[in-house]
Amino acid sequence: MNMKLMSKVCVVLTLSIFTIIGAAGVAAAAKTIKLHHLNKDDPFDNPTGAMATVFKSLVEAGTNGSVMVQTFPNGQLGKDAEVLQQVKAGVIQSGIHSVGGFASGYPLIGVLDIPFAFPNISATYPVFDGSFGKKLSADIEKKTGMHVLGFGDSGGFFQMTNSKRPIQTPADMQGLKIRTMGLDTHKTIISSLGGQPAAIAWSEVYTALQTGVADGQMNPIPIIAFAKFDEVQGYLTLTGHLFAPYVWVMNQKFWDSLTPAEQEVVTWAAKSAIVAGRGMGRVIEASERGLPALSKRMKVNALSAEQKAQFQQMAMPKVKALIVEKFGSEGEDMLNAFLEAVKAAQ
Repeated sequence: MNMKLMSKVCVVLTLSIFTIIGAAGVAAAAKTIKLHHLNKDDPFDNPTGAMATVFKSLVEAGTNGSVMVQTFPNGQLGKDAEVLQQVKAGVIQSGIHSVGGFASGYPLIGVLDIPFAFPNISATYPVFDGSFGKKLSADIEKKTGMHVLGFGDSGGFFQMTNSKRPIQTPADMQGLKIRTMGLDTHKTIISSLGGQPAAIAWSEVYTALQTGVADGQMNPIPIIAFAKFDEVQGYLTLTGHLFAPYVWVMNQKFWDSLTPAEQEVVTWAAKSAIVAGRGMGRVIEASERGLPALSKRMKVNALSAEQKAQFQQMAMPKVKALIVEKFGSEGEDMLNAFLEAVKAAQ
């Protein structure tokens, strides 16, 4: 190899090395949000999939790559409550959590479990986006030390399924063994209506319904369809008795490390992502992956306003009393603020 050629090769190699070093420097400079959520990383499959996908796109584009988002779907990092502690400790930067998982770090989230509070699904949006959402966020931030990005849609209202009979009045609940989460508020709802609450791990619910360990369960329509409960349940009652939002939080230290411009992008990206998740929830409910499909195999009935009032009169006072007993004056204050916001949203 002659000297001229050798010189050119050296120049090219040197430039390549500096280019690689420069690219590595840019990559190293980028801040990364590791984002936990509970479902598939598919924007068309479930609300958190839509939220995570939209958030990632808007943040990375809006910050021109200074903030990157890495998603961890399907609870890859552990159980929801465990991952909440990872967010708090800064092991990961952000998580979209169920109320069941979030209650381990912020028990007062149970005030949202007032049964039959909302008249319709559209009333949930201004409640969590408005003054009550701000009040709840401030209290969460104060007590957990985590920054709140917002409250997402977990798939709509909870509905009731069972294998015995249609549920039209509280009397129809008598003796039914209904699976619930391990939350006292959820257990109280069932027991106040004459049913028998059974706290069963999610991974065991299908088998419990199949074998008769439990007669029924309660969940939003997309989850009922996704879990294929129509294979082991004959009756679906559209009770609309609970709305349990996702709680989206970020590690405070990481939030503080973002520039004001980056914080602005992350804030509006999260808001946009929550809207996308809500929309996907409604689409799934209405599509062949939701109520129309379930209706082919299950007998479906919707409670009228008058019927819901009967259920509400039995269940709401007992859950209110439980919240006040458990959380005292601060629980009563947050509960009243919640109910006032619901009333205003109507």
